[in-house]
Amino acid sequence: MVQTSEDFRARARLVPKGHTFDDFTPGRVFHHHWGRTITEAESVQFSTLTLHFNPHYYNAAYAQAHGHPGLVANPLLVFTTVFGLSVEDLSEGGGPFLGVNELSFHQPVYPGDTLVARSVVLDKRLSDSMKDFGIVTWHTEGFNQKDERVIDFKRTNLVRLRRVS
Repeated sequence: MVQTSEDFRARARLVPKGHTFDDFTPGRVFHHHWGRTITEAESVQFSTLTLHFNPHYYNAAYAQAHGHPGLVANPLLVFTTVFGLSVEDLSEGGGPFLGVNELSFHQPVYPGDTLVARSVVLDKRLSDSMKDFGIVTWHTEGFNQKDERVIDFKRTNLVRLRRVS
């Protein structure tokens, strides 16, 4: 028997993703899974596409002349990678991104480094203007494969409240 697309729509169900406001408690720690290895090709491409023409990111001889073992991974690639590692646990449930504060780069990341991340819930409160949302702030840290902190920042999102059916 061949199933039609109407059969699929009748059987489909929405599977909620991510956490809701109610799941976040100040002090709760999230160790974000997977990790991500930064490659030379993606760092050079990211730098080119975002018009970051700092020679540390695409000229190995220049980077070495300035004390690095080779190319340096673009710091904004490092930031977006660590930020991305946290999305599944922190903001995948939906809600507008409100900003990043206190972004610090602690040491260079090099192609071949594998980054992992963890976040701690710092604060949460109900939104005054959006009744179905709360505001949550996290402190996220990124580490290389040697467990050295390479980046940290605070980020804030509107996060949906759990719907009561």
